[in-house]
Amino acid sequence: MAVKIISKSTKLFALLLVLLSYSPNAVLVRSVTIIASTEDLLFAFALNFDYCTAEYLLHGALGFGLDEVAPNLVDGGPSPIGASVANLSPLVKDIFSQIGYQYVGRIRAIKRTVINGGIARPLVNISSATFAEFMDNAFGRQLVPPFDPYANDTNFLLASYFFPYIGLTGLVNANALLLTPAAKTLGARILSIDAGQDAIIRTLLYERRDEIVTPYDGVSVAEFTNRISDLRNRLGKEGVKDEGLVVPIEQGAEGRVTGNVLSANNDSLSYDRSPQALLRIVYGTGNESVPGGFFPNGASGVLADSFRLL
Repeated sequence: MAVKIISKSTKLFALLLVLLSYSPNAVLVRSVTIIASTEDLLFAFALNFDYCTAEYLLHGALGFGLDEVAPNLVDGGPSPIGASVANLSPLVKDIFSQIGYQYVGRIRAIKRTVINGGIARPLVNISSATFAEFMDNAFGRQLVPPFDPYANDTNFLLASYFFPYIGLTGLVNANALLLTPAAKTLGARILSIDAGQDAIIRTLLYERRDEIVTPYDGVSVAEFTNRISDLRNRLGKEGVKDEGLVVPIEQGAEGRVTGNVLSANNDSLSYDRSPQALLRIVYGTGNESVPGGFFPNGASGVLADSFRLL
């Protein structure tokens, strides 16, 4: 029988959740919404990814972010590094303006639900250099010129491919830990929107799957998505939890198609990722204890901090 090795960080995370699950404390919001301490901790953790995604999409589509749109939601947290407006067509700008504003509403809903608003906006690095480093790691070589997420529609879509799916897999994992009606309702509502956003991004990219990404001769949009997904699998260290737009036929739905507009397992069910895996990916280090990438100072909150203490 195979023996599963459990890391120190996994054991710490499990112990933390068990202790909180037996805590008599709960969070009372507006006298009607009650969530348990465990759930409060998980939603506060999720805010890290929502802040990062909101800033990237808002700045890219509109040229401004939360400081202008909803300064009351940042709680004094630092402004993002390297944000820039993207060179987008009217359609893509319209779509991502909508999605960016949706993240504002989600952040507001979570902060209204968790104790003391959860966390302040963490420092996020959404510079071209950060995305270029991720892309170089995905291809195992330095791309020339460096990948610029703000250059055009295709690049912005490929960079956006990084985000909603991260939140989606994390929420699928957290779903089993949500116990109260308020938390389950909030989680379901967030997950449904995450899935829709990811589907929109993947569909827009799937339409372009055979296009060559300029100026990278011979590298198609589909190949970029496959490389990004492979990178996230490598960094996450939890096996295959991510798939690009075109896959071997045995990985396609029912082993009958190579098109893969939605990433799902053999039963066409969503993949999940642990909090540790999410941090390994967004840090770009493959280590939940070593910040970097989109979070140069690390993600905020009790969960993220606990991994850095190991």
